[in-house]
Amino acid sequence: MYASHSPRWTRPGVSLLLAGVVWGVAALLLADSAWAQQPPNLHTVLDAPENLKLSGSFRTRYEALDGQPRPGLDASPDLLSLRTTLFAEYATGALRIGGELYDSRAYLSEAGSGVGTGEVNALELVQAYVTRDFRNPFGPDSSASLQAGRFTLNLGSRRLVAADDYRNTTSGSTGLRLDLKGAGGITSTLLYVLPQRRLPDDLPSILDNDIELDSESAALVLWGGLVTAPQVLGPASIEAAFYGLDEQDEVDLATRNRKLRTGNLRLFRDPAVRRWDFEVEGAYQTGSIRSSTAVSAPELDVSAYFYHVEAGYQAAGSWQPRVSLEYDYASGDDGSASFGRFDTLYGMRRADFGPSGIYAAIGRTNIRSPTLRFDVTHGPRLDGFLAYRGLWLASSTDSFATTGVRDVTGQSGNFAGQQLEGRLRYWLVPRFLRLEGNATLLFKGRFLTDAPNAPATGTTHYGSLNLTATF
Repeated sequence: MYASHSPRWTRPGVSLLLAGVVWGVAALLLADSAWAQQPPNLHTVLDAPENLKLSGSFRTRYEALDGQPRPGLDASPDLLSLRTTLFAEYATGALRIGGELYDSRAYLSEAGSGVGTGEVNALELVQAYVTRDFRNPFGPDSSASLQAGRFTLNLGSRRLVAADDYRNTTSGSTGLRLDLKGAGGITSTLLYVLPQRRLPDDLPSILDNDIELDSESAALVLWGGLVTAPQVLGPASIEAAFYGLDEQDEVDLATRNRKLRTGNLRLFRDPAVRRWDFEVEGAYQTGSIRSSTAVSAPELDVSAYFYHVEAGYQAAGSWQPRVSLEYDYASGDDGSASFGRFDTLYGMRRADFGPSGIYAAIGRTNIRSPTLRFDVTHGPRLDGFLAYRGLWLASSTDSFATTGVRDVTGQSGNFAGQQLEGRLRYWLVPRFLRLEGNATLLFKGRFLTDAPNAPATGTTHYGSLNLTATF
């Protein structure tokens, strides 16, 4: 195991409390300053012209975990992460030229903390693109845009393709994107991109926050697209998507040579006050994958799927409470002739399953999970939610979700436990400074306590405090 590159200054609980006190005092001072009346804006401060968009952000997060659910990692890690972004876009006629810099770093991390490229990607030009806009290409009220270069992607529900915001780093791609909008409101997106490989990806360099430009190559290609039609079935909108992922080994990177084809269909009605909302989404995945990263490993056919079902109601009032019932299923591998573990491609985790970061235990693979969720929104400054989730394995012989805990015999059962999760966000200075707190409890079931490689660490406690300045 590598030696620690940064000392553990304090125990996680004490550190979390001290961080909260420091951030709270700083926030109160800022809330009473002149910035509370007129928040700083990078575009205004630099007196930029109207056709030049400028913005940025700085986020500091302290997170602590006790009762590690993932094998091979420290039982009680903590992490301080910093993320700075700067965005610029210049428009001239129908042409837009843009770029965005991300600087994502982590401190207090050790070799066993689980820190990786999801937390560290220092000084990276994630976006550098040119976009050509077309007005009325298919008649009045239609539009089109063609984007080339480096850019981030958030498509549909973001369960298959997303630039995750909770994670300290983001996902970028290099290639082409075409967006179309018809006069009837139907929109579509087509893409052919090379997902960026975040570098460096070796542990010593990550712990040192080393700087290395991310790479992309034809060894990893994502292609496909989606179409969205609003209110085609009464109040419901429908969305259909298809994505292809083609992967092969690189000189310095062994892969499982995934050749995946994923078809996706979604029917939804967005939440609104005094009405019912719903969402039904499912995806089926075929193709092939090697049984391991070894060159001589046999190739397996893929047959995997996931679905998400949700229904909710949002009431009126000053808190606008919303109650929803959800159910998530993502297949696991049962050892049959076809490989059955669903691959969520570049989908987000946070909105459905809980925090990533040093928690990162629950994800969209080998899981059956009903959820009861309660959301509130109080004016433009405060929002929060509380969610209770039951956790079962879809396949008792595969590893559960993203924990890495597995019992190949299936004798540890399929009940993984229960998760209680909450989040509270408050704009201390509107449009400028927001404080966010996250807390998660994972009460381990039989599988997460009895499986052969399950850590004997007891109930998992996770908490994070975030302070984000947007300018």
